[in-house]
Amino acid sequence: MARIEPLAIKQWPARMRQALAAMDPPEPRHARPVLENRPKSMNTLGALAHHPALAQAFFTFNGHIIMATTLSERQRELLVLRVSTLRQCPYEWAQHVYMGRDAGLTDEEIGRIAWGPDAPFWTPLEAALLRAADELIADGAISGPTWAVLADALDSQQLLDVIFTVGAYETIAWMMRSLDLDLDDELHHLHAAPATERNP
Repeated sequence: MARIEPLAIKQWPARMRQALAAMDPPEPRHARPVLENRPKSMNTLGALAHHPALAQAFFTFNGHIIMATTLSERQRELLVLRVSTLRQCPYEWAQHVYMGRDAGLTDEEIGRIAWGPDAPFWTPLEAALLRAADELIADGAISGPTWAVLADALDSQQLLDVIFTVGAYETIAWMMRSLDLDLDDELHHLHAAPATERNP
């Protein structure tokens, strides 16, 4: 049982509807995530429904990361799935397996994320993105060598989006794990997905 039990949708305060609307950025670059036949993250939303003001602030931020980031959707999902691996957060991993597939990642690539930046077949930029997530979580900063690879391929806005993507999903992983949120029913079949780091 979660430490803060998610509210059922009929229990949500009226302001939660306003909070959800904040997910839509004013200038989207990417389409809304596919919703049909996809998990709805109701336990996450139900937990945040206890604090609609916080939810609105975070959804504004998260809406940018999902729909207005200057990174490609593939690059974003590499970062998110690596964060969920490092933080051993099955809920976040299972949710973003779907989004990773929608962004063009194959199941083999999704599985390989658990092996990290030194796994074979990543491009230099993709390896640097995965390494940036590792360094931000372990050290709180991207190292000089990793930054050099990123900066050779990405502009200033993209570099900032790398940092803030890792930060957004680090925060969500903190919440999911600290509240001990249960997986939504439709995510249970993905619970065995690789959410622990491996060494090649």
